[in-house]
Amino acid sequence: MGYYESVKAKFDALKEKKDITVLAIESSCDETAAAVVKNGRQILSNVIASQIEIHRRFGGVVPEVASRNHTAAVGKVTDDALKQAGLRLSDIDLIAVTYGAGLLGALLVGVSYAKGLSYAAEIPLIPVSHIKGHIAANYIACPQLEPPYVCLLASGGHTALLKVEDYDSFTLLGSTQDDAAGEAFDKVARTLGLKYPGGPEIEKLALQGRPVIKFTRPLAKEDTLDFSYSGLKTAVINYVHNRAAKGEEINAADVAASFQKTAVDVLVDNAAAAVRRTKTDTLVIAGGVSANTYLREQADRAAAKYGFRAVYPPLGLCTDNAAMIASAAYFLLRSGESFAGLDLDAKATVPLGQADIT
Repeated sequence: MGYYESVKAKFDALKEKKDITVLAIESSCDETAAAVVKNGRQILSNVIASQIEIHRRFGGVVPEVASRNHTAAVGKVTDDALKQAGLRLSDIDLIAVTYGAGLLGALLVGVSYAKGLSYAAEIPLIPVSHIKGHIAANYIACPQLEPPYVCLLASGGHTALLKVEDYDSFTLLGSTQDDAAGEAFDKVARTLGLKYPGGPEIEKLALQGRPVIKFTRPLAKEDTLDFSYSGLKTAVINYVHNRAAKGEEINAADVAASFQKTAVDVLVDNAAAAVRRTKTDTLVIAGGVSANTYLREQADRAAAKYGFRAVYPPLGLCTDNAAMIASAAYFLLRSGESFAGLDLDAKATVPLGQADIT
């Protein structure tokens, strides 16, 4: 029996199997990760090799450097994930890999390695969107969570509101018209002389300040669930540069607090409006920005005010990891997704809902 016939037979058998163990690989940006997850919700292992210290000296992620480090780390993190789970590769039912969206060269490392594992062990391979992975992190965090619900997706590359109709069915309700929220956090942090990654540094500095600077709220006069962060980012940069040019003192903590309040309040207000409009009872927050404490606090306040439930992952599952990819793969399998062939390729952007979110 050849590779394709063997994999197809195993994949078809999975549809009737009660317990599914997934090995996942994630390499979309600057984290090389591998994880083993059972039935989409139980983490058996979750290993991450971070490149933050490597890229910090450059003030951001350098794609070529990221790719080289993924190549060096992917084999070890995969071996470690299996070891920590107490399993061998032959015990794995399904291999999952992030195929997009992200840095193309970085993605290719993970996709190539996953295809090699799939071929060598004749284990079915499922490609997973990085974006769907972030959403699926909440299935691990909240075992009772099931669609439908509204998801606020906020990270360095994505800002969107989705109605999650089913595990693999989404409707786009609103998205950023320019910069993503996380991108704005990083650029404002750089303007204030903070180290990479900027989001956590803005949050720490904001705790020392007060939100007393009135930055214009994006799309404040429009009836929309869309977002815009380019103008807010520029307003903060101009405020800092104009003060510096005049020789005036800049209270960086107040700038950070004021920017964070404006940026997050838009996210939460739009998300709460989306929950009310869709008549759902749950707001799920996904993506790296979901680690922001002020965002979590404001989401909880909105949930109490309007009578819905707010769900977000533990901090370890907010940033890039492979456990979320394994979880998404399990639900894709249960939703009828087919396995990938060895011609699977990486993609810098992938479709979600009714639009491409890049």
